[in-house]
Amino acid sequence: MTRLADATSPEAAGAGLVLVPVGSIEQHGPHLPLDTDTTIAIAVAEVVAQELPGTWVAPAVSYGSSGEHQSFPGTSSIGTDALTHLAVELVRSLRTWADRVVFVNAHGGNLAALKASPELEWVPCMTEEVDLHAGFTETSLMLHLRPDSVRLDLAEAGNTQPLREILPAMMAGGIAAVSPNGVLGDPAGASAAEGERVLKAMVADILGRLE
Repeated sequence: MTRLADATSPEAAGAGLVLVPVGSIEQHGPHLPLDTDTTIAIAVAEVVAQELPGTWVAPAVSYGSSGEHQSFPGTSSIGTDALTHLAVELVRSLRTWADRVVFVNAHGGNLAALKASPELEWVPCMTEEVDLHAGFTETSLMLHLRPDSVRLDLAEAGNTQPLREILPAMMAGGIAAVSPNGVLGDPAGASAAEGERVLKAMVADILGRLE
């Protein structure tokens, strides 16, 4: 058992490490669900915990800082300040009975909040190996983790330019300014097998960072 929500209070006493998945509820193009980042963060944290005996995975922080996606319906953002406050207070509480708390982050927009306080320790789910958002990599991960939620018949390419080329426009006008369909990349060719490979790579990277 690794899920903290399933534990009793006595079972949680004296925990060594608690992993807190952090994701978002935001648009992921016309074909991926709003909770894509949260799904990835939970999956990564749970596999990491299986490799580290005695580790708990706390319920995910699903709402993140997603202001850049606010032009798209469904996006539900609490912003950087609120996320920072939530993370700091959560660590304060968890550390009363756990030795170490680490956030497992799967949304780039959360970085400012996680970097805002020296009290916060975090590790990234590196999903931008091929493209930036709702493209080949994230689509592959979701085909592996939760294929029933992927609308492959609606998948389409978005803006495939490098981040450095679109960043100024994106900072000024959000994702909608550079990609009308909300996709940064191309989901074509995505597969569950690739998603499984990427998941294993992320887990290995995080295990190295934690050690």
